[in-house]
Amino acid sequence: GLSAAIRLKQLAAEQGHDIGVCVLEKGAEIGAHILSGAVLEPRALNELIPDWKDKGAPLNTPAKEDHFLFLTQGGSISLPTPPQMNNHGNYIISLGNFCRWLGQQAEALGVEIYPGFAAAEVIQDENGAVKGVATGDMGIGKDGQPTANYTRGVELHGKQVLFAEGCRGSLSKGLIERFNLRAESDPQTYGIGIKELWEIDPAKHQQGKITHTVGWPMDSGTYGGSFLYHLENNQVAVGFVIGLDYSNPHLSPFEEFQRFKQHPAIRPVFEGGRRIAYGARAINEGGFQSIPKLTFPGGALIGCSAGFVNVPKIKGTHTAMKSGMTAAEAIFPRLKAGDAAGAEITAYPEALKKTWLWDELYRVRNIRPSFHGGMWMGLAYSAIDTYLFRGKAPWTLHNHPDHTQLRKASDTQKIAYPKPDGVVSFDRLSSVFLSATNHEENQPAHLTLKNKDVPVEVNLALYDAPEQRYCPAGVYEIVRESDGSNPRLQINAQNCVHCKTCDIKDPTQNINWVVPEGGGGPNYPNM
Repeated sequence: GLSAAIRLKQLAAEQGHDIGVCVLEKGAEIGAHILSGAVLEPRALNELIPDWKDKGAPLNTPAKEDHFLFLTQGGSISLPTPPQMNNHGNYIISLGNFCRWLGQQAEALGVEIYPGFAAAEVIQDENGAVKGVATGDMGIGKDGQPTANYTRGVELHGKQVLFAEGCRGSLSKGLIERFNLRAESDPQTYGIGIKELWEIDPAKHQQGKITHTVGWPMDSGTYGGSFLYHLENNQVAVGFVIGLDYSNPHLSPFEEFQRFKQHPAIRPVFEGGRRIAYGARAINEGGFQSIPKLTFPGGALIGCSAGFVNVPKIKGTHTAMKSGMTAAEAIFPRLKAGDAAGAEITAYPEALKKTWLWDELYRVRNIRPSFHGGMWMGLAYSAIDTYLFRGKAPWTLHNHPDHTQLRKASDTQKIAYPKPDGVVSFDRLSSVFLSATNHEENQPAHLTLKNKDVPVEVNLALYDAPEQRYCPAGVYEIVRESDGSNPRLQINAQNCVHCKTCDIKDPTQNINWVVPEGGGGPNYPNM
């Protein structure tokens, strides 16, 4: 979104045509809700702001060495690093800090940025074209009635509205349904990424070192893997990603991450260190075949709202930026000509197909879907696709919705997770505390149920209430009377870190994530 805003203002300055551009941010500040690994490939940044070094972009840690490990329960095997994961020329960054810097560059060009304003509703004109968004009302109590602090939301109208909400954006989800944008694409598929930031013993720190792992603690049928990125200041970003097409309802991504840190190849890195931040976010994994139709009358999808993630690279920032830049370049001539209002800018997807982004995603389109057959099949196919077909196999593998993949609890094995040791592994609540998550207590829950009976009658009865485990923040809890009777779902919305996993993985799609009051949610530092 920031890349699109910057590019629009650059074009306006180059051609002497003033336009108004504003960015809405639901977080308390730019970057507050941004979470990624992250290793940045600077290709799009080089195009957008060629003098980014002189402008002080926070790219402080060049990638120096790549390691790729296959973990068994007690050991590790070093594997050749796949070519897509070669990070020469890339930078280990805090994506939140990078976005804060991008926000400063946007404001310097005249972009108006409104943090703390959550876009809650799409506004359409009498012909059905998108003409803007409305921010949510502030000061609505849990009972749905205005409180003394009530402030009505505002409508913001634009000739074109670009939706850059990130993965599984709430308004983007509605637009995809309303305009049937998936009519000719696969369903989007997702992973859940859980991340911690640590300050470790300086003797163990190797600035620029990158390690990825596959294997344990995942079974061979579940897609998942980890990353360890050594940043500056003795900090290490560690995270675990699990594909949300997993089938065992007893699996807990949070617990798998905590268990992973106990591995003998991993635990020593963190012993004697200090955990300083925690967060979680869903990630698009569908790839090329899951990109929906990108335009509709009055607007377009850009960035992770559309799903431009290169999964084998484990990168989506450079592609998201390029999509925003391309959209800006397609829209600007129509803005200058005065006929952009309500128009469908089909020049955007056509231009995108001629960029390096489209070619990059096409070449790796089959790699993530190949893992639907299990880890060993995925690894074998990926090698063949990469080295033999070089991404140009004469077929395309397809995706299926993640929420349809859970098996019944009675048909699957329970998983015994070790208790946290408080040294390298921790519980959910102490983790959420480190995310600085906060929501105004007296407001309607932003985690809504289409049918209040489904959590007990379906989820608990068939799947042993998997929302208790797939949520990495302890939002969902089955509570009972003292004698164990009368189970009901309790939603602790205050804990929500806005990862969107519940909206994705709920087996009947009964949970609908909507925006809370603007400014609510996590407040990530350096994530």
